[in-house]
Amino acid sequence: MMKKKCNTLFALLATGALMMSSAAMATNPPPGEPTDPGNGSGYQRGPDPTVSFLEAARGQYSVDTERVSGLVGGFGGGTIHYPEDVSGTMAAIVVIPGYVSAESSIEWWGPKLASYGFVVMTIDTNTGFDQPPSRATQINAALDYLVDQNSDNGSPVQGMIDTNRLGVIGWSMGGGGTIRVASQGRIKAAIPLAPWDTSSYYARRAEAPTMIFACESDVVAPVGLHASPFYNALPSSIDKAFVEINNGSHFCANGGGFNDDVLGRLGVSWMKLHLDEDGRYNQFLCGPNHESDFSISEYRGNCPY
Repeated sequence: MMKKKCNTLFALLATGALMMSSAAMATNPPPGEPTDPGNGSGYQRGPDPTVSFLEAARGQYSVDTERVSGLVGGFGGGTIHYPEDVSGTMAAIVVIPGYVSAESSIEWWGPKLASYGFVVMTIDTNTGFDQPPSRATQINAALDYLVDQNSDNGSPVQGMIDTNRLGVIGWSMGGGGTIRVASQGRIKAAIPLAPWDTSSYYARRAEAPTMIFACESDVVAPVGLHASPFYNALPSSIDKAFVEINNGSHFCANGGGFNDDVLGRLGVSWMKLHLDEDGRYNQFLCGPNHESDFSISEYRGNCPY
């Protein structure tokens, strides 16, 4: 696929990230070792990020999986994706699909995020017809499950999760549910994908930093009726961003297709900045003119974060 990216802009970003002084690099922990909070770098782990690092198919970690039965209760089962051979705890993220859609529709986000140092559970819903209120309830049930797994002797992610650092990604009606959970004070980061809901009530009450991916040619959740008013309703007191994918259909932000570069670059950076409190990723959110990337038809945000 041909991409009309502003190569010069992103090359300069990548070069700048690589040209850090040796003294500054010496303060970074070895890969897999998060720093202690309070030193200005949050829960930093991994190499100094570059555009190519974020747009790669995977990050620095190999990823393993564990299936979750639909019989556990509260949601429709799913898959836990977790990085191998890491020490220290990590933030945890739940990813939920949309109306009449299965876990497979948003599965790309699981191994992608896990490979950068997150525990991620992609889930199914109890039924495909569940509306945003039910999906918000199921998101919370899935978060509860991950928190419980952290103390379960039989769990592959026992002791790996920082239960105070939780995030959510949701598509379509799952995006509506994500915004609802973002208003409850439980999570530290949210990414609704082409969100659908009946009103902006919960967006106005959002407390978690929220990045909305919108799809320009979406006929299921038209941007002017859903993503855009949701973004406008988000309080200015929280970090927020709006990324509209050029010519994107309702599926534009699900991953596993033409838009993986921009989803990885911005989505991973959003979670790294707000869940890991890692300021190294701010440059990818607040630095570039995003609309010079042909993949993005409109970008809004309230930088600096």
